[in-house]
Amino acid sequence: MPDRAPQPVDRQLPTDEARDLISLVRDIAQREIAPKAAEEEDAGRFPREVFTLLSESGLLGLPYDSEYGGGDQPYEVYLQVLEELAGARLTVGLGVSVHSLACHALANYGTKEQQAEHLPDMLGGGLLGAYCLSEPASGSDAASLRTKAVRGDGGSWALTGTKAWITHGGIADFCTVLARTGGEGARGITAFLVPGDAEGLSAAAPEKKMGMKGSPTAQVHFDGVRISDDRRIGEEGQGFAIALSALDSGRLGIAACAVGVAQAALDEAVAYATGREQFGRPIADFQGLRFMLADMATRIEAGRALYLTAARLRDAQRPFARQAAMAKLFCTDTAMQVTIDAVQVLGGYGYTADFPVERYMREAKVLQIVEGTNQIQRMVIARHLAGPESR
Repeated sequence: MPDRAPQPVDRQLPTDEARDLISLVRDIAQREIAPKAAEEEDAGRFPREVFTLLSESGLLGLPYDSEYGGGDQPYEVYLQVLEELAGARLTVGLGVSVHSLACHALANYGTKEQQAEHLPDMLGGGLLGAYCLSEPASGSDAASLRTKAVRGDGGSWALTGTKAWITHGGIADFCTVLARTGGEGARGITAFLVPGDAEGLSAAAPEKKMGMKGSPTAQVHFDGVRISDDRRIGEEGQGFAIALSALDSGRLGIAACAVGVAQAALDEAVAYATGREQFGRPIADFQGLRFMLADMATRIEAGRALYLTAARLRDAQRPFARQAAMAKLFCTDTAMQVTIDAVQVLGGYGYTADFPVERYMREAKVLQIVEGTNQIQRMVIARHLAGPESR
């Protein structure tokens, strides 16, 4: 079966610098990420050396201030970088998105002194972050979290509790942690920056997952972890507002990753359909299959346009929460449908590990769950349209 190399996505980028950046990312993806993706995912191996390379290349802090080692890139560029990385391997694309999420609190709510001390290493010093919000009994209902931070002598804090479903759990160099410092509900939550090697911090064995086996997802335990008050981010009780602002941006990261996975699945389906012959001609000649490919491509283009519209609102400092929820919802549902269709295009071969589309399908499913399930996204969108639910 002849090879048909996929054509790179024709991207609308705002500057020559952004075009050069995408070229660099594509080169790294093709040389360092994609060739090892299937083997390492099957083995459950996390590619820490790739994240070191991305950090050295200035790709782990793209949307943040260059004063502290960031890339000064608008979100519309950063998200297209994520899309390229996720198309090569979701473990990498999603890992960069989570790392960016973990940096958000300090970069946007930290003091100048905190930012100067910690951000350079977080953004370009080879460190890798984790974002610790969810707990075993508080996923969608994040405001009911139970991890506690109790103030002790000298103004220090002791953190006790368990976080769940933590990407990079057990391997992160730092964690942004949301903990309860006051009463019940959202107003009793505060954000903290916790070193990954803090005494009393440990991680359970990684979860055994359907997909993304190379990305460790684990419970993280805090057993009286002591940190000084200068690692508190923002004011006491401000943590949940900080978390929500991070999630609006994080949802766009997931949307971009979903489009990357969907694009990779489409590229594989087109290559197979144009090379595979049945009844004396390529199966891409059959109208039923051609229409399927056309629908896949249309959904992907629509998803890309939706997340970029939200990103441009964010870059213009305009409200974008509704559009972020729409992008996360539509793009991840698109990734699920497109990867299912890609498996169907390949038929029996699509169901084997000899082709990557079965892996894409398994990976797409988690994108409908993380950063707020798609049912939560529908609730967010509806509240913008019709106001809060009646009690």
